[in-house]
Amino acid sequence: MKVPLLDLKAQLTPLENEIKQAVMEVIDSTHYIMGPKVEELEKKVAEYSEVKEGIGVSSGTDALLVALMALDVKHGDIVITTPYSFFASAGVIARLGATPVFVDILPDTYNIDPSALQAWFEKEKELRAKVKAIIPVHLYGQTAEMDPILEVAEKYNVPVIEDAAQAIGATYPSKSGTKKAGSMGLMGCFSFFPSKNLGGVGDGGMVVTNDGELAEKLRKLRNHGAKPKYYHAMIGGNFRLDPIQAAVLLVKLPHLESWHMQRRENAHRYDELILSPKVKKPVSRYGRQHHIFNQYVLSVDDRRDEFRQFLTSNNIGNEVYYPVSFHEQECFKYLGYAKGSFPNSEHAARHTIALPIYPELTREMQEYVAGKVKEFYG
Repeated sequence: MKVPLLDLKAQLTPLENEIKQAVMEVIDSTHYIMGPKVEELEKKVAEYSEVKEGIGVSSGTDALLVALMALDVKHGDIVITTPYSFFASAGVIARLGATPVFVDILPDTYNIDPSALQAWFEKEKELRAKVKAIIPVHLYGQTAEMDPILEVAEKYNVPVIEDAAQAIGATYPSKSGTKKAGSMGLMGCFSFFPSKNLGGVGDGGMVVTNDGELAEKLRKLRNHGAKPKYYHAMIGGNFRLDPIQAAVLLVKLPHLESWHMQRRENAHRYDELILSPKVKKPVSRYGRQHHIFNQYVLSVDDRRDEFRQFLTSNNIGNEVYYPVSFHEQECFKYLGYAKGSFPNSEHAARHTIALPIYPELTREMQEYVAGKVKEFYG
């Protein structure tokens, strides 16, 4: 049996005619930059995420970048984030000349540790004034613990940008009611990379916010800082969302909740099938109903890389997200962090591995995967 890590064809097939028609509508319209499809998607994603404004951009990375630009982050500033995520979470900070400062993750959810965040502010009194943003990452489809994070941010008057690239539709049971990922900070950033729960046929992203003035600034920044055309109030970039991507995403968006549900069902099945004491299954901190399972990530006691080779040899797709924490990356050596600075992140980098979790997985495929886990680890 073959079980790929992700099967985009399985998702595409039932929507193929509708997607092709939507793409052809864009082509026939000759409206190839921004336009009505982008505006419609912005409106619908904002409504879905329970916010007022959506600003379509060229990728999840550019969503984070333009969000920081909207806060005028520059050389000498500090932005705090996790050391364990996709590279963009920290890379965008350095691109603007600011300094990424890392706070370790929780060992079970892999999201930023709110108590470690508070401890940093208590310890680094001389650096507080330089902090221009906090970027918690909602990793693998589960939100970070936003209530205590927002309390820290409010106490020190620092805006929060949610990196919700992997978490569109995930929810958080806050003290003030259930909130959607991206709706709790000043801005939320989504990715429409093809592997995401809501994925396009190429790159795409969106920033969401409840701040109308900020939304207007973001729209200028994504288009070279211009409004009207050729009149530049600021220096921005070319971060526009492609209308073909918007058209595809508009076809997919109505199916997103059912895809979330299928991923949750698949996670539940894995939880029942995988029983080895050497394997730790994902923790749903607030209950499985709040998690969208962009990834299903195991933590194994030992022999992770050997286990990965075993799965691959048995035609089971797998991936390591992420094998090197940011503070150990070559490009961030100048920050001066030593090995051991963030033990939870380093442990996750050495011990985690992702299994297939996409909605179209069959029971037979999952039983095959779980059987191979048992065969290897007992």
